[in-house]
Amino acid sequence: MKYSGWPDTGELVVGKIDEIEDFGVFVDLSEYEDKRGLIHVSEVASGWIKNIRDHVNEGQTVVCKVLDVDTGAQQIDLSLKDVNDHQRSEKIQEWKNEQKADNWMELAFGEDVDDDKYAHVANELLAEFGGLYGGFEQAAIHGPEALSDTDLTDEEVTQIVDTARENVSVPYVTVTGYVDLESASSGGVDDIKEALQAAEGNGDIPDEIDLEVTYVGAPEYRIRVQAPNYKTAEDQLKESAARAEKAIESVGGTGSFHRDRQTEEEQ
Repeated sequence: MKYSGWPDTGELVVGKIDEIEDFGVFVDLSEYEDKRGLIHVSEVASGWIKNIRDHVNEGQTVVCKVLDVDTGAQQIDLSLKDVNDHQRSEKIQEWKNEQKADNWMELAFGEDVDDDKYAHVANELLAEFGGLYGGFEQAAIHGPEALSDTDLTDEEVTQIVDTARENVSVPYVTVTGYVDLESASSGGVDDIKEALQAAEGNGDIPDEIDLEVTYVGAPEYRIRVQAPNYKTAEDQLKESAARAEKAIESVGGTGSFHRDRQTEEEQ
């Protein structure tokens, strides 16, 4: 996807060097339609430059900072030296992500999707998430709920979510805790089973959460939670343990949550 407008002053842009002159370098902007910028020789590198070709090559992909935009003169002034290694790496990754998302748009809506529909969906994702990739990533993690504030139709939402969940690699974190469950009643085994079902959420866990409860050694059970971020994982872990404790205590048993494994084989 290429933007039809102009970049903003101070923005970082990706481009390909298509012409080198003694006075500077012309760059074809990869993210903007029919836009070309100029890096003056003084903005190519710090210090005195004897030969500009010692610093850049034709066909090279570069990340530049926009110094000035003159729409009347159709001129964009760029700087190469004002971009540090960290900024360059982050911008290249962002650009690659948007290219992936552009391909996902075709997967979601077909290669022959008309321009109006593409623009409508793209603009909704840009407005809500700042980019296509962010929209697909959130759709993969949170499903249709992530797109609830957009003006996309139910069919468009479904197409995006289905495509996102098939193609987006979502970063996940895993946290683990333990809960001890004991019941002295005659129906103690059933009491603990019900407490474990409560810990697992009784089938009411969000799609983006993977929660598993496993037996370690009486009276200890492991709760393992995988979630898109640490806070969500921690919250789900504590809520799972709390449900188990509440369920076992409601029938006269005891429950306690701890972070470290405490069975004899680990001691």
